[in-house]
Amino acid sequence: MGVSMLDYSWSFRLKLSPLRTPKLVSSSFGHSITAYKYPARALKCRSVLSDERRSSPCVVKKELEICFDLIHRLGRGILYLGSARIPQNHSYYLQAQELSREAANLLDCTTWSGAGPGLMDAVTKGALEAGKPVGGIKIDKEAGEWTASKFHPYLPPQNYHTCRFFSARKHGLVDAAIRNNISDKTAIIALPGGVGTLDEMFEILALIQLKRIGSLFPVPFIVMNYDSFYSKLFEFMESCENSGTVSKGEVSALWKVCNNNFEALTYLAEFYELPYGSSKPENELNGTARGPVS
Repeated sequence: MGVSMLDYSWSFRLKLSPLRTPKLVSSSFGHSITAYKYPARALKCRSVLSDERRSSPCVVKKELEICFDLIHRLGRGILYLGSARIPQNHSYYLQAQELSREAANLLDCTTWSGAGPGLMDAVTKGALEAGKPVGGIKIDKEAGEWTASKFHPYLPPQNYHTCRFFSARKHGLVDAAIRNNISDKTAIIALPGGVGTLDEMFEILALIQLKRIGSLFPVPFIVMNYDSFYSKLFEFMESCENSGTVSKGEVSALWKVCNNNFEALTYLAEFYELPYGSSKPENELNGTARGPVS
């Protein structure tokens, strides 16, 4: 259980003030340890001084305000997570670009991503092809070719923001997919990715599990399992169920696994009770087809 040092006049081995008196106390583990008693005012003063020397809280607050303003201007919509390392000629890139174009037309909403290279670039281009709004929240250290610049190569500056802190960026991206009313149409779509993508996926999964996302208006969470990319991950989750660290069926109830774009688009249409039909058969929805949702 977390506690604040400002709530107590006892501090263990903290050299905050010369006015300290050693005393032997018992810990919860049955051992005796040496503690030092300090005036509560001394602890408070030192804490305030420490906060004043740190600029990060103010920077994070400002970045969050900018992200929220960006989302307010462009509107919430579909949030895409995915690798920044996938090249443009890869099948995943082509499929992600197509999915983004078709989904933007289907839900008629803004497309959001980390505004970096790789699959983030693919979904940005797909949404632009659909003629729908695009927003991005970049990080100034991306695992890709745009690491040297805080600027996007082709998006207008008013459509994205580059964050210094991951906490502000991740908070903003999640907020971009939150539904505030029944008419909002948003989604979270996880494309193939690495460490960063998995980090974002499981953070969002935990937020949905704890009902911090979708408690009033559910948000569809889709995992794109192109070429069985995430199959080993799903096997691991089954191992967690068998070990008792995850309840049976708990994870599968929180996200929808789709093997191709047709399954994902059909699921979104059913979720929001929208008519959906494509001029392309299912086996042609693979990233090379061109044509809006009809």
